Amino acid sequence: MADTKREIERKYEGPPAGGDAPLPDLTDVPGVSRVIDKGVAELDATYYDTADQRLATAFLTLRRRTGGDDAGWHLKLPVSEGVRDEIRAPLSDTVPEELTALVRSRIREAELVPVVRLLSARDISHLVDASGTLLAEVSVDRVRAERLSGGAGSTEWTEIEVELADDGDPAFLDKVEKKLRKAGLKRSASASKLAKALDDTAPRKSAHPEKAERAEKAGKAEKGGKAGATDKVADASKATATAAKPGPPESAPHTAGDHVLAYVRTQRDAIVELDPAVRRDVPDSVHRMRVATRRLRSTFRSYGKIFDRTVTDPIGVELKWLAAELGVDRDQEVLTEHLTATLDELPSDLVSGPVQARVSAWSGARRSGSRQRLIAVLDGKRYLDLLTALDTLVAGPPLLEAAAKKPEKVISKAVRKDFKKVAGLVGEALELPPGSERDLTMHDARKKAKRTRYAAEAATPALGKPAADLVKSMKSLQTLLGDHQDSVMVRGALRELATEAHEAGENAFTYGVLYGRQEQRAAAVEAALPGEWEPIEDKGAV
Repeated sequence: MADTKREIERKYEGPPAGGDAPLPDLTDVPGVSRVIDKGVAELDATYYDTADQRLATAFLTLRRRTGGDDAGWHLKLPVSEGVRDEIRAPLSDTVPEELTALVRSRIREAELVPVVRLLSARDISHLVDASGTLLAEVSVDRVRAERLSGGAGSTEWTEIEVELADDGDPAFLDKVEKKLRKAGLKRSASASKLAKALDDTAPRKSAHPEKAERAEKAGKAEKGGKAGATDKVADASKATATAAKPGPPESAPHTAGDHVLAYVRTQRDAIVELDPAVRRDVPDSVHRMRVATRRLRSTFRSYGKIFDRTVTDPIGVELKWLAAELGVDRDQEVLTEHLTATLDELPSDLVSGPVQARVSAWSGARRSGSRQRLIAVLDGKRYLDLLTALDTLVAGPPLLEAAAKKPEKVISKAVRKDFKKVAGLVGEALELPPGSERDLTMHDARKKAKRTRYAAEAATPALGKPAADLVKSMKSLQTLLGDHQDSVMVRGALRELATEAHEAGENAFTYGVLYGRQEQRAAAVEAALPGEWEPIEDKGAV
């Protein structure tokens, strides 16, 4: 069973391997009472990655390590600068499946192979306060790295690592760094030991890359000239690998296609990066991934003059499927939260019968065990194929003629088109009498407001403040209309609950009271809609 540890640390460059590390006396660091020598640990770590280093280029590390007090398999996931989540699993001869699953969105079907072996002599010291509480662990690591695949040779260096104690104050690391800098140490230029090892032992680039390229093309010609199925598979794999690699800084977007593609890329990256968090059931991760899928689908539909929809529509179908799978239990959870909150607000003299128990039973009966189902979806071929399709699209976008035009005209036209649909639906809703037809129209308006918001988000870098203002307006409208839709859904649930209670011989009075309150809630939203919409309509789109 894997467990997780939040790791907050900083690395500093030491002298060449074999030299004495200039580690200063740290007892005068504010808060430190003693520096306790914990001895030297001999560590032996083998790092695993794909042949094209998809984990390393995404700043993920996967290793099998012996020695020290935490021997086992370690997967490190970046959280922010200097902060990583370390997922640990017991020692085994092969990569544990639970860790492989956490990098599935990066590696897809590629094999994990040993790439680097690190042998470290770690001289460990503990910084403790007057009560003996650990503040941080400081280690001087003398490292030897051996390349196992994708390169050759070895390299050696020394580095200093300062890791904050569990639940420690990150500001303490600033105090330690101040002392280390005074001693002449500086932050490591490499993000990790693995990154430095890979850089130092990487194959030398050809002095004549054009000759290598011509040789490769000649080899393909000898095999038959035209690319066959094998070449197409290789091209898809290359797109997946390239998508994970941070290339040189991109130039500022100029065309309409540049701007929209940048937004698409951001949402694709969000899905891939959130995959491990969803598998670990990190709070809000499922919702955030679902939003990213919706943003992508909306973007393809809004900007159909930029992307070839014969390519994007099939991907949109798959995105809709994924969003539905991500929402299997979330919608029921939100509905239950609304019911429970509404019930909690009632005075006790208005609660008749086992209402809370029935709501809990009703909710539990509708839960689908989606946790296991969702993991199966993320491990399934359909999901992985969708990720590969997104990689391929980003690597070779199916752009139409309008994509090459200036964004001010093309993008603003697309946003205005979406806004016009919202305006039509809101106007229609305002003219309808209260009832199911108005409820449905307001729900459609909410969906179109969300789509317009996403279109405006993509447009903001190109159009500036007008697009940013529209994002805020659509978000506000979406929230108001969402409150109305929540009321519609809660009233539907209350009808079901009242029927079940009546059939069980229970008093259904409380469900009627709650239903009436939800009607009032919907009426309040409908009354507020004209005042919310009028300034938005007057201002118009971008």
